Amino acid sequence: MLAVREATKEDVSLIADYWLKSDHNYMRSLGVDIEKLPSRDDFISMLSTQISLPLRERQAYALVWLLDGKPIGHCNINNIVFGVSAYMHLHIWNEENRKKGIGEELVKISTPYFFNNYELERLYCEPYAKNPAPHKLLEKLGFELEKEYITTPGSICFEQPVKKWVLEHE
Repeated sequence: MLAVREATKEDVSLIADYWLKSDHNYMRSLGVDIEKLPSRDDFISMLSTQISLPLRERQAYALVWLLDGKPIGHCNINNIVFGVSAYMHLHIWNEENRKKGIGEELVKISTPYFFNNYELERLYCEPYAKNPAPHKLLEKLGFELEKEYITTPGSICFEQPVKKWVLEHE
C-alpha cells in the first residue's frame, strides 16, 4: 500500500541520512556533488526550519513517501513562486525499493499536494539527463519535455545536462 504525507520534524533525520549516507556513486548518478553536501547539523537545521514555517513562507516543501506505512522516500518542491510554479524532486531512499514501478504512483499522488497547497499553475522537474529513470516516469505521467540544457540545477549539484519537464495544472 502506497501513501504520501507531509514531512514532519520526525522525518528530518531520515531525509538527512538519505543525502549523507547514500552510496557516493548513486549520488553522482543523480547529479549530486558530494563535496557540496552540507554537514548533518546544517542539513537538519535547514530541514527543521522549513517544516516549522507556514506554507507560504517556505523555500522548500516536502512530502514523505510511504510503503505499507513505512517511510521509503521523499518528494519535495523548491524554487517556489506561490500561485505560479515550483520545481519537484523525487527520491526513493533505498535501492531495494527502486526500479519496482512504485515511483509512478507516488508521484501521481504527490502532485495534487503541490498544485493545491501552493496554487501552482505549473510544476517543473529537471533531472540529470544521464539518469533515465525519472525521464520515463515523468513522460508516463503527462509531463512535457520543455528543453534539454546544461546548468548547475541546485546548490548540491555539479554542472550537468538536464531535461526540463513541465506539468500544467488541469
